[in-house]
Amino acid sequence: MEERLQEILAPYKGKSDALIPVLQEVQAELGYLPEEAMMAIAKTTGVPESHVYGVATFYAQFYFTRRGKNQTKVCTGTACHVKGAARVIEAFERELGIDCGCTSEDFEHTLETVACVGSCALAPVVVVNEEVHGQFQSSSIGKVIEDLKE
Repeated sequence: MEERLQEILAPYKGKSDALIPVLQEVQAELGYLPEEAMMAIAKTTGVPESHVYGVATFYAQFYFTRRGKNQTKVCTGTACHVKGAARVIEAFERELGIDCGCTSEDFEHTLETVACVGSCALAPVVVVNEEVHGQFQSSSIGKVIEDLKE
């Protein structure tokens, strides 16, 4: 990881104004922002560690623990809530064997909720690896998970 991290950080040496892009790029490569990466980002950009952590913790897009290869997000916005998001979450928890907000032990799946994905007319909505599934039925979970294995 160290060598790849240094390759990513090299273009950002001394560029304190590029903090968010470097955080995004490191997370895209590693899947999350481990402590050693955060310290390396601070050192490379010249931004104090406290500021790097402050920015990273402010935005919900950044993660500090390893996440699953497959990420499932169940919308819990008003329309999705009314149309059964809670039942969809429960069904995913049963099928994946993890609680919402957690990652499976094999790091294959992360299950979480999101406030709104902006597709209210398609409620309930589930986003799996950036693919939107509208009018989602709990009975579709098996097929969605099977498709991930291909």
